[in-house]
Amino acid sequence: MSQGTLYIVSAPSGAGKSSLISALLKDNPKYDMKVSVSHTTRAVRPGEEDGVHYHFIAVEEFKALIAQGAFLEYAEVFGNFYGTSRLWIEEMLAKGVDVFLDIDWQGARQIREQMPKAKSIFILPPSKEELERRLNARGQDSEEVIAKRMSEAQSEISHYGEYDYVIVNDDFDTALIDFKAIIRAERLKEPKQAAKYGSMLNALLAE
Repeated sequence: MSQGTLYIVSAPSGAGKSSLISALLKDNPKYDMKVSVSHTTRAVRPGEEDGVHYHFIAVEEFKALIAQGAFLEYAEVFGNFYGTSRLWIEEMLAKGVDVFLDIDWQGARQIREQMPKAKSIFILPPSKEELERRLNARGQDSEEVIAKRMSEAQSEISHYGEYDYVIVNDDFDTALIDFKAIIRAERLKEPKQAAKYGSMLNALLAE
């Protein structure tokens, strides 16, 4: 069994990274893939479920987990803490499962330092105007929060050069095709194909 691939996916809020990841998993049931469920101290939003979208915990509990070294990465974003479980990620990858991390550039840097084999993908919006329109269309945040997200977007986007792949999410279907192409290309690399088709290769090479 080949090792799973860890995918780091980053983008400014509203660029569509979560929607793309969800669509990818839905359209590719034959691939063994999962999204990492992060821990967070932020409040639950309408429609979210604990353990499905996030593990919602108190600040005190989050800090205790930091002290235990339980997080592969963690960061404070917009006044809330977010962290990725080290043990869960390592267990999934060992089982050959591809894992997707929906994190910001700060978390991405932490992950790369500890897991250099991870592949990173940055999702760009086609324009600032479209990004703001999408944030308003979600209807989840106040005008103040949206303004803060827009002010942070340029800083987030400035780190796109640190990533292996860049996708512009102008048309969602096209962006999804690009996303799928990256995953398929990674799965067709020699080490993964050799592990998957070991018996066939032995038979083909037998005298």
